[in-house]
Formats: sequence, structure tokens, C-alpha cells
Amino acid sequence: MPRAVRPDRSINAEDYQHAPRPVAAMPKDYAPGEEIAPHSHRRAQLLYAVSGVMRITAEEMPAGQAAARPKGIWIVPPQRAVWIPSGCEHEVRMVGPVQMRTLYVEPDAAPGLPAQCRVIEVSGLLRELILALMDEPLDYAPDSRGAAVARLLLQELVAVEALPLHLPQPRDVRLQAVCRQIEARIGEELPLEDIARDAGMSSRTLARLFRRETGIGFQQWRQQARLAEALARLAAGQPVGIVATDLGYAGTAAFTAMFRRSLGTTPSRYFETRAPSPAARGRSR
Repeated sequence: MPRAVRPDRSINAEDYQHAPRPVAAMPKDYAPGEEIAPHSHRRAQLLYAVSGVMRITAEEMPAGQAAARPKGIWIVPPQRAVWIPSGCEHEVRMVGPVQMRTLYVEPDAAPGLPAQCRVIEVSGLLRELILALMDEPLDYAPDSRGAAVARLLLQELVAVEALPLHLPQPRDVRLQAVCRQIEARIGEELPLEDIARDAGMSSRTLARLFRRETGIGFQQWRQQARLAEALARLAAGQPVGIVATDLGYAGTAAFTAMFRRSLGTTPSRYFETRAPSPAARGRSR
């Protein structure tokens, strides 16, 4: 029979903020639609989705680096993870049931750890290291297997690259309303001129403000929003053809081409099941 995660593991995040070792691992499962209210941690963290999709809303910059920090949204599909720096306020919403495996990392545990939130591809090695640390005691000895796993984990985290699964959020209230409108009518090709008129500005002003506030163009933001919605629906088991139609694409081929440009592969390959090792099959808590 497969092993469950260690039965002595706490599912209270605060119990991990002053753990005796620089990297601590916590397993916890969540019900569909469950939410974690805005909060921050002393330690940085890596949230890994063994299954399910997470929607993270977080500050664009860690605490202390900007007086008024804008927020962004990161979509975390299954078998991917999101890195959240120390002191960064964030909230989490589960899309479907989520098996979450979290690493809490001391901010100075290794030079070069990411300073910004980012969604990352979890390689086979990184996945097995995350799950292996779940099976080690929190107070693993400095010369133990747990310490060796933690050291290699830190090297992998320094080297990871971000995935394009980020929706930067504007601070301007008019642009916030524009973003809500786009997400509410995600499958419609709303003309920029109509959206700008509803927001009380010219299309040129809207486009200029949008790029200044989010760092990307309006059309790119809309495509990112559609990609985020597609990932949530595909992870929930909706057929590619239905997702493509609902999101306004002319057909499956056009949707698949967009998906490949964004993520480097087709939807079916992206969601190929990677069997979790025994440590991932913990009991719901």
C-alpha cells in the first residue's frame, strides 16, 4: 500500500514559521471553492498543486519595497507551483479540490531565491524532492537525508523560470472595472473603443494607461485572462472544444495554437497525468 504523509504533520502554517530547519514541508488538502483569506508569512513559500487549480491574488512586490503595492493574479494549474516571497500578502482560492504541498523557506536560506511571485513548471526532480521532504521529520539532522533533500530543493528553486500565468492588476479604479468586465464576458471580443467609452475615456488613453499600470498591452492582458480561464476549465475536465468555443475562439485549432504559443505545448500534453509518488497520496485534512 502507498504511504500516507507523516501523521505528525501540523496543518497550521504558523507552526512552520520558526521551524528548526531552513526548509519545512506541510501537506494539506482543500475542498472545491475553499478560500484562504489575505495574509502573509515570515517565511517565503512554495505552493505546489499535486492536483487541482489555485488562483493566487498577491502583492506584486514583497513588503518593504514599495509604499503602495499593486496586486496581481497568478493561476497555478495541477503539477505546477507558485513562489511567494517572505512578507508578501496573498490570498488563495481553490478551483476544484486541491492537494496542496507547501514548502516554507527561510528568506536567507539561499542566495538568489526569487524576489517576486511567480508560477513555475515543476520538473520531475523538483516534484520528487518536494514530496520526499514531506516524509522527513521537521527537525531533520544537518547530516541527514532530509537535509540533503532540502539543500537540493534550494538549488532547484534558485534555478526555476517563471511561466506566463500572471495577470497584473491595475490600481486605477476605472481600469479595475475594465478588467472585471473582460473577465465577466471572457468569451466576447469586446471592441476597445466600446470598453473605453464605458470607462469614460478614449481608446488611446485606455491603452496608454493600461500598459503603464500593468506593464503589458490591453490585448495581451485579455489573452492572458482567457488562458487563465482555460486552464481552470481544462483542469476541471471540460473538453477542449467546449472551452475553445466558450472563450470565443473560432475552433479547437485556433485555441490550441494560442495555447501552444503561450505554454509551448498542446492542452492535452499540458495536462498529461504525472503519477504522484506515494508521499503525495496523503489523507485529506
